[in-house]
Amino acid sequence: MKTTIKILGAGCAALALVAGGAFAGPDDDVLSIDGEVIATKVKAKEGNPIGDTLISGWHYRNDETQALQMDDFDNPAFVYVQLGEELWNTAEGESGQSCADCHGDATESMKGLRARMPTWSEVGQKPWGLEQWINWSRIEHQKASELKWDSQEMLALNAYISVQSRGMPVEVDISGPLEAWWKKGEELYYTRTGQLDFACASCHEDYNGMYLRSDHLSQGHTNGFPLYRLKWQGLGSLHRRLTGCVQDTRAEPYPVASDELTAIELYVAWRGQGLSVEAPAVRQ
Repeated sequence: MKTTIKILGAGCAALALVAGGAFAGPDDDVLSIDGEVIATKVKAKEGNPIGDTLISGWHYRNDETQALQMDDFDNPAFVYVQLGEELWNTAEGESGQSCADCHGDATESMKGLRARMPTWSEVGQKPWGLEQWINWSRIEHQKASELKWDSQEMLALNAYISVQSRGMPVEVDISGPLEAWWKKGEELYYTRTGQLDFACASCHEDYNGMYLRSDHLSQGHTNGFPLYRLKWQGLGSLHRRLTGCVQDTRAEPYPVASDELTAIELYVAWRGQGLSVEAPAVRQ
């Protein structure tokens, strides 16, 4: 009985902290990178539970963090982009082929790909994000070994491919077999978990714009992933961030690359349709 009271108390205390915290709406700054204005505030599509306007997480960061993303020279994630370009052109596996041997110039062949992720895989019979597609291509075409999900090599390739879509609107498909995965993602998004009894929606809908400790709660969009997080001092995947969110509720997280996280990835991407791809973004 005492244990139950303690758990409920922790959840109530956390909710009170959010509800009683200071409110600071997103700023009105403009994200421009190398002269290109990135769409960070757009009208939500009909049926989006967020409301009328979608707002990028960039608007919830302080000026110093925002500035890092506005210049590729200052953006610490571009060390990974440069490595990704090298890997793109490096022969791998028994085939002795590079990514470029099949796909050519990534600035052309990969343009728009990140904006559509995750997409349906007939091979896997499930939606795949960029990480799954990269590993499938390595195994199928290069006859090379899989890369670990958050390895430097995987993150670098992900960042290099993703930046080719920067500035393009997120536009995911949820038709056909993807609809069931979208519904599963929606269900998980609103499911409360852990000792704190939080759902994704608790922070990113109910208390959006408020502070949870030092974290300014955003709408929780994924258009910047993979992104450089100052807390991590490195680049990280969306699944790493989702895992951390679940852990913050004092719950057992879903494994990286699990069906649960993939379903959430699809659902949250749908919520952010219309926002520009920012990857690789910079966050606190």
